[in-house]
Amino acid sequence: MSTPNPQSLIPNLQSPPVIGVFGSGQLGRMLALAAHPLGIRVHTFSPERDTPTGQVAAQEICVSYDDQDAVRAFVRGVDAVTFEFENVPSHVAEIAAEEGKLVRPGGHVLHVAQNRLREKGFFAEAGLPVTPFALVHSLADLQAGLAKLGTPAVLKTAAFGYDGKGQVKIDDPSQAEDAWQAMNGQPAILEAFVPFEREVSVVAARGFDGAFAAFPLVENRHANHILDVTIAPAQVSSEVVAEAAQLTRRLMEALDVVGVLCVEFFLLPKKNQRESIFSASSASASFASHSGRLLINEIAPRPHNSGHWTIEGAVTSQFEQQARAVCGLPLGSSEQVRPAVMVNLLGDLWAKGEPDWAALLAYPTAKLHLYGKSAARPGRKMGHVTVTAETVEEALETALSARKSLGGR
Repeated sequence: MSTPNPQSLIPNLQSPPVIGVFGSGQLGRMLALAAHPLGIRVHTFSPERDTPTGQVAAQEICVSYDDQDAVRAFVRGVDAVTFEFENVPSHVAEIAAEEGKLVRPGGHVLHVAQNRLREKGFFAEAGLPVTPFALVHSLADLQAGLAKLGTPAVLKTAAFGYDGKGQVKIDDPSQAEDAWQAMNGQPAILEAFVPFEREVSVVAARGFDGAFAAFPLVENRHANHILDVTIAPAQVSSEVVAEAAQLTRRLMEALDVVGVLCVEFFLLPKKNQRESIFSASSASASFASHSGRLLINEIAPRPHNSGHWTIEGAVTSQFEQQARAVCGLPLGSSEQVRPAVMVNLLGDLWAKGEPDWAALLAYPTAKLHLYGKSAARPGRKMGHVTVTAETVEEALETALSARKSLGGR
């Protein structure tokens, strides 16, 4: 296959563009479904077979990421490369670049996002508002960090953490030794605990030409550290909405992201409330004096669970935006068409047998998305439901009631 135009891939009948996706979960599945109407094909590469992405992709390659010859053969058969999750080995992006393929987002973005130490360091160096943190390579580092940041604090592994995995809350310095042992000697990061008002996030897309389109700010509610409900739009002031969009654009430009990225924020209390909540520790004082109301928690350089509502709730879904951006096509409108609420369906719902899908679908505004996973396990994301309505309140009530009707939660 000839080397593609370095900027864009235009669909045509004789040679439709092919996106190669490393990873094969539900995000790749929904990307493939969104790409098809645009005349774009998706191939997927991962160690698993009959995957959520593989079930709908034009081609599924089931090989270890460590097989560099297989990786090279795969990228030679596609026009552009993207990633279904950020923790793929770094050589994957390097091989794709060596073969002259578009890699969006670039390998440098994955390098930052794969490690919390690099991620937080990048935010700080770019002048973006971030939770005070300390690097931890030993118990002595942890004890020094606690003396600086105070307690409570959260100790997290530097790499491969998601959905609350690999982290320990420390309420008292006496817990330092046990917390460090829980890291199993891995490099870690200590973060000051933020008594935030709520967690919010922005999903945005950036094109190869610098075009930027952000979806509305949403509120995320968690259960057992796993996203449970997303409310779109978040019920916050217009100033907070503008601050979130501006910070997201700054971050994507600083990282030179091409594609879709999610930024998760902590929304701080209003300044007068902050001053009464936070104590006199150095970390808390920085929260109290922070001029804005948002602190960046973390990023995901890909479509994100908190953006699933865009399939029904926005003019262009986050997955279509990813396909457009990766292929160098103009971005679509990110305007929201109706208030929307998304609720996750976890494997816990199957504990008493198959959920009652007919009961859920009796709610005419409930849109069901099942991911095609072969086995249900507690905490595993098996699907989601989105409800749109005239108001956020109506959408939330209907979504929660529809999920409850399944009988297993």
